[in-house]
Amino acid sequence: MRRRQFLLTALLANLPARAAVEYPAVTPRPLVFPRDHGAHPDFRTEWWYLTGWLDAATPIGFQVTFFRTRTPIDPANPSRFAAHQLVIAHAAIAQPARGHLLHDQRIARTGFGIVRAAEDDTDVALGRWTLARRAADGAYLGNVPAREFALRFTARPTQPLLLQGEAGYSRKGPRPEEASYYYSQPQLAMQAELTLNDRTQSLRGSAWLDHEWSTTLLDPDAAGWDWIGMNLDDGGALTAFRIRRKDGGSPLYAYASLRADGAAPVRTFAPAEVRFETLSRWESPRTRAVYAVAQRITVGERVFETRPLFPDQELDSRATTGAVYWEGASTLLQEGRAIGRGYLEMTGYVTPIVL
Repeated sequence: MRRRQFLLTALLANLPARAAVEYPAVTPRPLVFPRDHGAHPDFRTEWWYLTGWLDAATPIGFQVTFFRTRTPIDPANPSRFAAHQLVIAHAAIAQPARGHLLHDQRIARTGFGIVRAAEDDTDVALGRWTLARRAADGAYLGNVPAREFALRFTARPTQPLLLQGEAGYSRKGPRPEEASYYYSQPQLAMQAELTLNDRTQSLRGSAWLDHEWSTTLLDPDAAGWDWIGMNLDDGGALTAFRIRRKDGGSPLYAYASLRADGAAPVRTFAPAEVRFETLSRWESPRTRAVYAVAQRITVGERVFETRPLFPDQELDSRATTGAVYWEGASTLLQEGRAIGRGYLEMTGYVTPIVL
């Protein structure tokens, strides 16, 4: 598998862009469900990103992500072996006793009945790794038989979808085309079977799902982003991100949304109302990247702080996406009191991220 991943990644890295490939622009439009739960193969990149916490004796964080990417191979190429669409999958377990992530990853082109990204609803598969949405109740069913662990789960919605930005049109930079279609499903009720060290536990917890697709996500001056998705203990949901410049991290763009509970309207915040500040740093012994693993995040009149479950939650996906990033289970605090939990993601700290 590692050799196949290396060869496929090397092949794609050297593919020339083709004039015949045209990617659609992201412009404001209503999202339509269940269709928009599915894949959007004309767009350059897309992901279904599930993070959460499982309530074991010591809480455990988890992340499962499926990516779909449209390559620059000429769409007129009729070969069944042409890699027009790739599916990539990442999974990680954050267990404090280990002090580092257990991580696995996969990559393959679609087709041959093995790899798929369905268009009518969420149904993504890469071999035996799967994520699908059950139409009857909207629950997400997943199965990830990774090398060092196995995770099988059902994540049931307890609240309506949360459309980010302007009804799902989410700006990521100063130019209108630097945007994505983006919605979240916070406060998912999680039931899981987690197998570690040949021992299977049945666990409950909470999760957060993001689905996002785009053609031009980031400005050329962007290095990467810091992002949080936090399930609040009172039923609320907090999203916040900043896009950092390559000049050392000054903000290029920022955004936040806050929903008090599932029945409340979503309040969104303009870039000037969102601020990220570093509280503590951790240096990776592998990449020497220095991550802001605890942050103070100001959203409007409220000030929050994040605390990592443990510092070393760096994820190296260079065998599939080409990126190294920090993907951390974190607690959310306000005035020193824990009020929620979720994930902090930081990209572009090793090298500027390329999507």
